[in-house]
Amino acid sequence: MVKIEPVDYLVIGHVTKDVLNGDFTVGGTATYSALTARNFGYRVGVVTSAAPDLDLDSVLQGVAVVRQPSSATTTFQNIYVDGARQQFIRAVADDIRAESIPPAWRRTPIVHVGPVALECCAADLVHLFAGTLVGMTPQGWMRQWDDQGRVSPRLLTGSEHILPLARAVILSEEDVGGDLSLVENYAQLVDILVLTAGWKGSTVYHGGQVRRFPARDVREVDPTGAGDIFATAYLICLHETGDPWTSARFANCVASGSVERAGLASIPTPQEIARCRAQILHPK
Repeated sequence: MVKIEPVDYLVIGHVTKDVLNGDFTVGGTATYSALTARNFGYRVGVVTSAAPDLDLDSVLQGVAVVRQPSSATTTFQNIYVDGARQQFIRAVADDIRAESIPPAWRRTPIVHVGPVALECCAADLVHLFAGTLVGMTPQGWMRQWDDQGRVSPRLLTGSEHILPLARAVILSEEDVGGDLSLVENYAQLVDILVLTAGWKGSTVYHGGQVRRFPARDVREVDPTGAGDIFATAYLICLHETGDPWTSARFANCVASGSVERAGLASIPTPQEIARCRAQILHPK
């Protein structure tokens, strides 16, 4: 049996097949978040559920992976029309069980719960972690799909029980169908809530205050994964600085360059991360 070593950043959620033009890339919050945290120099672990034929070793190099066996891998097809995404779900892997999380990873400093297809039970998972920074990107609890697999937004069932389990919750305008009153309600349930809005930047709700942070002006090629990259950078900066406002500026910087590249090429490089650290955290 392979010994499970401690990690600094743990992501829980499905890796996915993202289908485009008859081919696919490996994606999902678990993939984008893990590779981003790895490039920060963090030791990273992923707990996921996927079919055994999905090659994760070549994609998640330098990342420790615990794969819960499943007969299928969660599969998405994204179709972009005039900049708007229509998403279809073609297969769903098994739910992730709490017992799949190794004991050595239950004291990880940063735990990122990142469902993409209703696969995580927050109450079952989060109670395993004490004294850690728990972040949630709840998009996978805020989508539903019809018989054809067409994905649409849904209300977050049990939000009053789920959101308070996290220190920080990061979601997008797309997740809430543009309903800002819903965002304000959610913000009452959690210490820090961050709303991302693509080229418009991000908004942080904390301590009764609301502050907006503009994004850098870039040429968008592919927005897939940008929200996960933002969330990872935000949680790492929050862990390192304790500052929810600076963390948004920093995450905007890290994520902004990602939309200029497609697929996993969008993962920020260590050099790009270092430049954002210098610009935002250590300006001269």
